[in-house]
Amino acid sequence: MSSASSRPNRPVPRAGVLDIEAYVPGKSQGGAGMKVHKLSANENPLGPSPKAVAAFQSANALELYPDGSSSKLRETIASAYGLDPARIVCGTGSDELLMLTAAAFAGPGDEVLFSQHGFLVYRIAALAAGATPVVAPEKDFRTDVDALLAAVTERTRVVFLANPNNPTGTYLPFDEVRRLQRGLPPNVLLALDAAYAEYVRRNDYEAGIELVATCPNVVMLRTFSKIYGLAALRVGWLYGPAEVVDAINRIRGAFNVSAPGLAAAIAAVEDTGHVEAAIAHNETWLPWLTEQLTALGLTVTPSVANFLLVHFPDVEGRTAKDADAFLSGRGLILRRVDSYGLPGALRLTVGTEEANRLLVEALAEFLGEKGAGHGA
Repeated sequence: MSSASSRPNRPVPRAGVLDIEAYVPGKSQGGAGMKVHKLSANENPLGPSPKAVAAFQSANALELYPDGSSSKLRETIASAYGLDPARIVCGTGSDELLMLTAAAFAGPGDEVLFSQHGFLVYRIAALAAGATPVVAPEKDFRTDVDALLAAVTERTRVVFLANPNNPTGTYLPFDEVRRLQRGLPPNVLLALDAAYAEYVRRNDYEAGIELVATCPNVVMLRTFSKIYGLAALRVGWLYGPAEVVDAINRIRGAFNVSAPGLAAAIAAVEDTGHVEAAIAHNETWLPWLTEQLTALGLTVTPSVANFLLVHFPDVEGRTAKDADAFLSGRGLILRRVDSYGLPGALRLTVGTEEANRLLVEALAEFLGEKGAGHGA
């Protein structure tokens, strides 16, 4: 037994915890007294389904625990997608499910692999599990399958792949996703983070359901925070092999999804009309914003999601930091992405028509180009 003099004088976190840089969300406030257009968090500008709001408001038995297995929500999701509800697990947003996936399948001495500009939670999940995060380089802000496969070692246990990726908005065609899966050792879990899948309109894209159905080492994660507009309620789901779902359920909190969250999510899935309206809105304004910003001389990474990565010149007074300050002063809040290794860019969420037009007009003023923002 160690002597009292050699003991720390306070509780000490285990190795690796203090290496975690806490996730910092995008800011949501502008100057005092002005109308704010929050374009920093990839939220649905149409808001949630009115049916989801009504279901949320009806779930008022606050003294009762929620359904610990999210059984009705799992059955609703399964019915919508043709899945086995026993292979679905629900969580407090997909963030919790990412953390649980890493915790269940990686630990000290193991590695968790993801791409260069991948979602910040992947690194946090790896370190929280005691594992080592490993980053593979990208090409032109796109995930590089060859780079990921080259980074796999005997210690690799989990590969996180955001498809589409946040914050770049780029995606991997599904032939490439399948090539990645085929190249992984069978004991490595491929976690497909498809948070923005509903927005993608490309013939060569799949969210991952078929791959999960046929492969014992693949899971797919989805969220209700984006197209469903339920970010405040924190609801997500994972579809995976029975053995993977069993492992995650063993470490999942017993009542991890709230009753109002469950009720709203069920109603949101059933309101397909609202989802279609959100898709149509994005299909109109994503290309419009891309065209307008490109016309201003800015470089925009092509996106299939509900946001754009906008690159600014490395010129004094015209940098991303300068643009952020200018726009914030006008109540237009974008996302700084320095923490993603992209200090020269801002991430712009597709907003309401009003917000989108104001944003283009403000950037035209910032860049010294008057009269932009017209048309379509």
